[in-house]
Amino acid sequence: MSYVEEVYDILVVGAGHAGCEAALAAARLGFETILFTVSMDSVALMPCNPNIGGSSKGHLVREIDALGGEMGKNIDKTYIQSKMLNRSKGPAVHSLRAQADKGEYTKEMRRTLQREPHLTLRQQEVTELILAEGRRVTGVRTCSGAIYHAKAVILCTGVYLKARCIYGETISYTGPNGLSAANHLSDSMAEAGIGIRRFKTGTPPRIDRKSIDFSKTVEQKGDERIVPFSFENRAEDIEREQISCWLTYTNEETHQIIKENIHRSPLYSGVIQGTGPRYCPSIEDKIMKFPDKDRHQLFIEPEGEFTDEMYLDGMPSSLPEDVQYRMVHSVPGLENAKIVRNAYAIEYDCISATELKPSLEFKEVEGLFAAGQINGSSGYEEAGAQGLIAGINAARKLQGKDPVILSRSDGYIGVLIDDLVTKETREPYRMMTSRAEYRLLLRQDNADLRLTPIGYEIGLISEERYQRFLRKKEMIESEIQRLEETPIGAAKKTQEFLTAHDSAPLRTGAVLADLLRRPEFHYQDLEELDPDRPKEGITEEIAEQIEISIKYEGYIKRQKNQVEHFLKMEGKRIPADLDYSQVKNLRKEARQKLEAVRPVSLGQASRISGVSPADVSQLMLFLRL
Repeated sequence: MSYVEEVYDILVVGAGHAGCEAALAAARLGFETILFTVSMDSVALMPCNPNIGGSSKGHLVREIDALGGEMGKNIDKTYIQSKMLNRSKGPAVHSLRAQADKGEYTKEMRRTLQREPHLTLRQQEVTELILAEGRRVTGVRTCSGAIYHAKAVILCTGVYLKARCIYGETISYTGPNGLSAANHLSDSMAEAGIGIRRFKTGTPPRIDRKSIDFSKTVEQKGDERIVPFSFENRAEDIEREQISCWLTYTNEETHQIIKENIHRSPLYSGVIQGTGPRYCPSIEDKIMKFPDKDRHQLFIEPEGEFTDEMYLDGMPSSLPEDVQYRMVHSVPGLENAKIVRNAYAIEYDCISATELKPSLEFKEVEGLFAAGQINGSSGYEEAGAQGLIAGINAARKLQGKDPVILSRSDGYIGVLIDDLVTKETREPYRMMTSRAEYRLLLRQDNADLRLTPIGYEIGLISEERYQRFLRKKEMIESEIQRLEETPIGAAKKTQEFLTAHDSAPLRTGAVLADLLRRPEFHYQDLEELDPDRPKEGITEEIAEQIEISIKYEGYIKRQKNQVEHFLKMEGKRIPADLDYSQVKNLRKEARQKLEAVRPVSLGQASRISGVSPADVSQLMLFLRL
């Protein structure tokens, strides 16, 4: 019997958000890349909430864009509502969030993939890894028996490995939305010595827009002033009419229905074995774990411009169909709601990312990378960020270059990957601003200033874009310097201006930057006192950078000092082949954890759960660092 046999440079398994970014990065760096999907309908699919961004996740998307990735551009093309979250708080936690047109998002990403010159998109289930002697991946085999050779393979399988969807006693052995599961690849991975574990996630019911009484809900509109996700877009280029979302709440009746039927939930009956996400619990988990809360928010969000399906954000569940109807009908505005798709939980195979290097390459299988939910993370944005880094590093491996490893002080992507590969994640990992120690430096507004030079060095940022970036950076720096050096006296005009703005009068001479440091002033407010201000080039985006840099100067300096100490620890490298049994006075638990993770630096060693400061000191003494 004969089989198809083809050769590529890089092979990507899975065309979700991780796979799309990985494949595009590899292809754009000049490598012949093939991207496998179980279904063309699953390309960049949003099986859960059709939105991109949100608290901390918006940071990830802007960092993906700053490095040359695609997610930000794609959501800018297909959003139906856009909001900047946490505006009432400091700039460190401002996060952009956009509701997507689910169908259009998938179509646009698929169109982008198919237009990429060095990229082939293929619908086929990958069932087996092909390894050479010496634990090196050389390709894959598909369900048809076809063999695809490659120098690097990236696993981006999402929630499809041995997936099963569950609500009540109804179990279907499929991936999300009834798409085919991948039922064989995890067996091949296990045979290769890769540890497999079981996680679960869930999604809420979708309801028919025509059956909702919106008069009993609160309208949630998008922002009037749009902020693009991509630094290449201007607000005026992507502005469009937005579609409202709606807010309602559960109540005591909802909670009572759930409590009376909790024994019928697969989560509580033992049918579901996988570990679910702590920060995105099912509605039954919320009710049982927070019994004192008398209501929970539910956001009714459109799935797209040309569909009547509405996503009931806040009500993921695996309860039986009849219970789902009762609990939905107990909610104000949804008394007569018709369910279009039932809520369900989904279980799937994944790995522990501690088996990976910080480059996302497997420690024990050369040339094999993993990104996205297979690594134990949750969320489209976390997946896209990992996919981009895996694609870059697979390409750099073939180029004979060192991998790109972002540190925790470089970006949220660095925090995400360091957490995954260093700390044992016992539940689906979700990015949060609280995980980033240096979040005042890692704001979503300055992602390009932090990461675009890295994207340019990699080869994913064009020369034209890089020159625009350099002009922006120079303008910010020169304007900050001008404000710091421009004196302003306590003349009558100045005092009248300050009085009119309820600001304290000047008692001595000052510079314009001193006024901008006052909380009541924004950059635009001082134009009246600043006749020498540049007449062109200072966009809202640039003004924001100037203002933040000056207002938060003291805090920023403090965090930069902390980063210097952090980088010293990161710079103390640990040999990859270090025999930890030779390090005296290490506790048994620390030795086991260090051998399992094999940290690349003392900094990473210090973040491993079970490794104490005393253990790190013993390592320093042994290595004479």
